[in-house]
Amino acid sequence: MTKTTRGLVVGATAVMLTAVAVASAGIHLRGQAFFQDSPKELVDEVWQIIDRNYVDGTFNQVDWLSVRTEYLDRNYTTQEEAYKAIREMLEQLNDPYTRFMDPEEFKNMQIDTSGELTGVGIHLSQDEETNQLLVVSPIEDTPAFKAGIIAKDFIIKIDGKSTEGMDVNDAVKLIRGPVGSSVTLTILRGEEEIDFPIERERIEIHPVNYSYQQEQNGEGIGYIRLKQFSNPAAREMRDAIADLEAQNVSGYILDLRSNPGGLLYASVEIARMWLENGRIVSTVNRKGESDAQWAKRRALTDKPLVVLVNGGSASASEILSGALQDNQRALIVGTKSFGKGLVQSVRPLEDGSGLAVTIAKYLTPSGRDINKLGIAPDVEIALTDEQKQQLRRDLTKIGTKADPQYAIALKVLNQEIAKRRENPRLSIGF
Repeated sequence: MTKTTRGLVVGATAVMLTAVAVASAGIHLRGQAFFQDSPKELVDEVWQIIDRNYVDGTFNQVDWLSVRTEYLDRNYTTQEEAYKAIREMLEQLNDPYTRFMDPEEFKNMQIDTSGELTGVGIHLSQDEETNQLLVVSPIEDTPAFKAGIIAKDFIIKIDGKSTEGMDVNDAVKLIRGPVGSSVTLTILRGEEEIDFPIERERIEIHPVNYSYQQEQNGEGIGYIRLKQFSNPAAREMRDAIADLEAQNVSGYILDLRSNPGGLLYASVEIARMWLENGRIVSTVNRKGESDAQWAKRRALTDKPLVVLVNGGSASASEILSGALQDNQRALIVGTKSFGKGLVQSVRPLEDGSGLAVTIAKYLTPSGRDINKLGIAPDVEIALTDEQKQQLRRDLTKIGTKADPQYAIALKVLNQEIAKRRENPRLSIGF
């Protein structure tokens, strides 16, 4: 697994309406002319990848060999016809996370590794049961966030066009557009339909924000907010911990709220910064073969740690919080996380297009399969709608005592710091 984690995406998104982070994927240009002349070969290439790697060996109870025969018996005169056929073929798997991307979509998907995005700032998926377009979370301080879109909203119209039966890729094409242009998203929230006119922007994202906070009792608290597991996340997390350690903090609050996930290797590397030993995550493929990632005795700190999560904390966030919880390295505060426990491998195809394919499910160190179940907090504290709106209107309150979930996390952390002072040998997870 160590050799391949940089190509794996565990974000809860089928699409980020900016991009999905994929490191080291690259675009294969070799043989591109051949595939342009023979689009049927591209259809077969996708079929072969699914046949060898897809997590469900029954292929959603579909006769996958017959599918190959059906689609290779067709004649394709253009790449677009092949692309349409591939998407039809993949729909039979009923897996919103396994998807085909044409060259433009695949290129857009890779942009996230640079930290500069163009769009409205929504992490978008497809509900596994209803196939409705589902907002995993808006990216903080982006047009979608400022407009008031929240996790678990359903997008039912785009500029007045119904999204019923719409593929995620088609939705992305409608929502994306030039910087400065506008799109209206109609959201279903509970029983209420709400229109959100949003102006598209260019967005620069630094995944880690942190601060040193002085308590009245003299304790120094390190607060770290991790927004997504993108390519720079591990480096920025390492720098944050090093700086806060130099300031001699007594403990940490790690905020993973509304973090939709991202790169598997980033979550593993960040877990190693907090864990001295122990299992971090196991991935299990369709043959039942398990591959585990472990801590490497390179933790940057052993100080008390509390982690904040909510319903928008997904996948890589759940890997990290699950690892810290199962190894008794941290206490989890907030509300139950999103519940997405599937791993995708992103494959470049010969004509410059790409394929994201679900290849495994992941388990926490204790063997928990969190798909659709999520990580349950040790201390549950939910925000009221009014509290959520107050924090949205003033982002400076997030991670302060004006943030009710943070306030509880701080209380829990101070209790853990006090326990450590009473018993200096107490070093959870080490």
